[in-house]
Amino acid sequence: MTLSLDRNIVYPDSDGKPMADNTRQFRWIVLFKENLECLFADNPNVFVAGDLLWYPVEGSPDIRVAPDVFVVFDRPKGDRGSYQQWKENNITPQVVFEILSPGNTYKEMVKKQQFYDKYGVEEYYIYDPDRNVLTGLERENGILTFIEDITDWISPRLGIRFVLTDDTLKVYYPDGQPFLTTIELTQKAQQEKLRADQAQLQVNRTQLENDRLRQLLLQAGINIPDDYN
Repeated sequence: MTLSLDRNIVYPDSDGKPMADNTRQFRWIVLFKENLECLFADNPNVFVAGDLLWYPVEGSPDIRVAPDVFVVFDRPKGDRGSYQQWKENNITPQVVFEILSPGNTYKEMVKKQQFYDKYGVEEYYIYDPDRNVLTGLERENGILTFIEDITDWISPRLGIRFVLTDDTLKVYYPDGQPFLTTIELTQKAQQEKLRADQAQLQVNRTQLENDRLRQLLLQAGINIPDDYN
C-alpha cells in the first residue's frame, strides 16, 4: 500500500537566519554566486542559487539546509522559493559553497558536511576569508573526501580554478579570466564599451577622410570605383 504525503505540509522559504554575519562574508557569497551565474549564463539548464533552502526529502520539512551558494546541473533557471528536490527530478545540487564567518561553530559545519555527504553533493568548498583558509571535498567512492592539495585546484564540475595566495583566494573562469566583484564587472563593461566606442569613432573618421579624398579626386576629374580600397 502506498501512502500519500500530506499535501498541507509547509516547506518554509526562510529559516529565519541572516544570509551573512558581516560584510566580508556577504561580499564573498555574492562574488561566487554572481560569477557562477555569469559562467553559466548561456546554459538554460544550470541553476545557481544563493542562500536558498534545500529540502531533499518530500514530507520532511525539518530536513533542510541553506547553502551560501549551490549549483545544480540539468535543472532550468528560474525563480524558486526553495529547492524542493522531489520537484526537480530528484537532482541533488552537485556543487556547494560555504563562506565562514566568526559566528559559524565547528559543530554546525560538521553537521553541514554530514548533510551534504548523505544527500549526494559531489563537490563541497568551504572558505574562511578571515583566516584565508580554503577547504575542499569531492565525492570519491560514494563519500565526500578531503582534497589534499587545493592550492591550485580545478573544479571537475565547474571548470573554475582556485588559487590560494598568502593574502586571499583568487578564483578563475575556465578561460583564465578572474572572478570579479559587481563593481569590477561594471567597470570592465564600461571600459570595453569605451574601447568599442573609440574604435567605431576611428572607423568613422577614416570613412570621412576617405569620402573627402574621393570628392577631391572627383573634382580633379579622377573617378574612383566604389569598391576600390
